[in-house]
Amino acid sequence: MLVISRKKGESLLIGEDVEITIIKIENGTVKIAINAPREIGILRSELYKEVTDENHRAMVFDVSALEKLKK
Repeated sequence: MLVISRKKGESLLIGEDVEITIIKIENGTVKIAINAPREIGILRSELYKEVTDENHRAMVFDVSALEKLKK
């Protein structure tokens, strides 16, 4: 993991086409702007985890339903 310090108005690049800029720092929160191509998906990590957990639960349900059909 890379840890880097940035001030308001400063940015960092990921590859050649993703730029993250610090917009605002206030009350322990940081507001960032992300400039990236449309084909790159951007999700908050907690939302990504929620979606993958829900997909996993749905897969478990589907498998158990198939097992019942076998009998």
